[in-house]
Amino acid sequence: MIIVIAIVLLVVGTVLFHFLSPWTFTPLASNWTAIDSTISITILITGIVFILVNLFMAYAIYKFRYRKDRKADYEPENKKLEIWLTGITAVGIAALLAPGLFAWSSFISKPDDAQTVEVLGKQWHWLYRFPGDDGVLGATDPRFVSPDNPFGLDPQDPAGQDDILVFSNILHLPVDQPMEMKMRAMDVLHNFGVPQFRAKMDMVPGMVTSMWLTPTRIGNFEVVCMQLCGMGHHAMRGRVVVQEQDDFQQWLDHQPTFAETLDEHHWGNPENGEALYQTCAGCHGTAGEGNPAMNAPKVSGLGQQYLIRQLEYYRDGVRGAHEDDSLGQQMAGMMATLPDEQAIRDVSAYIMTLPDQPAENTIVGDLRRGEQYYASCADCHGTSAEGNYYTRAPRLAGQLDSYLVRQIENFKSGVRGAHESDQYGMQMRLFAQRVQTEQQVNDLVAYINSLEPDSD
Repeated sequence: MIIVIAIVLLVVGTVLFHFLSPWTFTPLASNWTAIDSTISITILITGIVFILVNLFMAYAIYKFRYRKDRKADYEPENKKLEIWLTGITAVGIAALLAPGLFAWSSFISKPDDAQTVEVLGKQWHWLYRFPGDDGVLGATDPRFVSPDNPFGLDPQDPAGQDDILVFSNILHLPVDQPMEMKMRAMDVLHNFGVPQFRAKMDMVPGMVTSMWLTPTRIGNFEVVCMQLCGMGHHAMRGRVVVQEQDDFQQWLDHQPTFAETLDEHHWGNPENGEALYQTCAGCHGTAGEGNPAMNAPKVSGLGQQYLIRQLEYYRDGVRGAHEDDSLGQQMAGMMATLPDEQAIRDVSAYIMTLPDQPAENTIVGDLRRGEQYYASCADCHGTSAEGNYYTRAPRLAGQLDSYLVRQIENFKSGVRGAHESDQYGMQMRLFAQRVQTEQQVNDLVAYINSLEPDSD
């Protein structure tokens, strides 16, 4: 009787949990109601089978429990029962498969008016590409991949010159517009998915996969990688911003074309940037060497795209807006000296010309323990903390160690990386939790500054 009661309670508890649980689907934000219906049908059929099988098992245990006054009959075959079980099972499987087949048929049949966007996945971030005025995406090849051409576009293909490149893990889409999403992976298996869209697709190296959807609700939605892709898989996140067509077009017009990225002037004029940098030199030093007394980090040796991104963050309030970030607030105020995008590119281009020298070490820690903590950092920042253009991770080696300590603490406390537009900062917040104590932070930073910065 104990087993019978336990099985019945299991069934009752499972049914109650299903209806009373606070966990449910995220609100639908696309056209894929068919996928919700398919999931609901699957849950209904499997739920009924679960209830019937378990209740029958409880009945059988109770009805045919052991008694001294009776003996079990031996019946090796029962053709009538087998026919019934086979028929019922076949009907159940067909009921499970049929809705999914109809949904899949629609999922792979894009509408004629669908616009195209390419999604490029790489450990552990996303990049996006839109066709230009010709409506055609240019040809790509892995041999063309470089820091200046992360998409691997063929420079000789005319169709790729006007392709619009999005160097960010934030994708904008127009509402109520069907979108075909072509997907590529640069390294390992990834899977692009947005829970509110109910649409996801594997991204396989060497292949182009695709799916389509129509965003139906304006808002911000999180992108997650739904395929285990390495140590940083949990942090491979992005964001989709669904907006009105006019707002989307305005955003798209601000993204560079492939031809523009090939133009050396696109990345700024260092001669103009030298004059702009004179204000920065008061804190960061004439050679960009940083100044611990001013709490100003070293800026020489950092990649230009990282510099541009951080300056834009300060300009847009992504950094320096937190009430506890007094130093960031100072930097945000200084952005008035860089009035536009061209000024940001010019000053960053000048900083790239400054000689790089490692800062003096002031933090003492256990290098052996620090090396263990740094193991997860190396996947993005490099084994020598040299930085990695493809993961958008800056160089850490040679940086002021007091600045590194402060930023780790800022990430841990949410002073930095909490803004919804700082997706890379969000990733750092997740990784920063690995070092909990002050000594652990010191061990990590001491190890980083024991590494030789890349001289290339």
